[in-house]
Amino acid sequence: MKPIIFTMGVSGSGKTTIGKLLSIEMRLPFFDADDFHSINNKEKMKTGQPLTDEDRQPWLTKLNELGQEQSALAGAVIACSALKEKYRVALSSGIEKPVWIFLQGSFNLIQERLNKRKDHFMPAKLLQSQFDSLEIPTNAFTADIENEPADIVANILEYLTNKSL
Repeated sequence: MKPIIFTMGVSGSGKTTIGKLLSIEMRLPFFDADDFHSINNKEKMKTGQPLTDEDRQPWLTKLNELGQEQSALAGAVIACSALKEKYRVALSSGIEKPVWIFLQGSFNLIQERLNKRKDHFMPAKLLQSQFDSLEIPTNAFTADIENEPADIVANILEYLTNKSL
């Protein structure tokens, strides 16, 4: 079984940016959980409504199936908010080597990033609901997003090397 590396955090924390860079460095496929949301979920978020646990359940199931499939192949990097511990449990169920990378930053920094983003279904006004839902992981490598992406990835790679992945 190969490792599945989840880059996680609130919207705008850099999950996709860091995940893509990490996947290149590790020569692993990259998947963005946003691509697996249903049209209904994307429309709901576009209108400023946070998703419920019920809305997320089919999405979490799809992502877990993807993680299990990729674990049996070459491994993968998956960018996913995974805000609550129960989501992380659902995502990593049946995956032998899940690795969590928590991209942590201040509300103001992330709000500034979201305000600059164009053509994304997640409006900046939902950021507070993400921070409200966020349960800080205790079993993750935490990266400060004030650092440059290349430095964040270098720190993650060092962590993964020390973890023998």
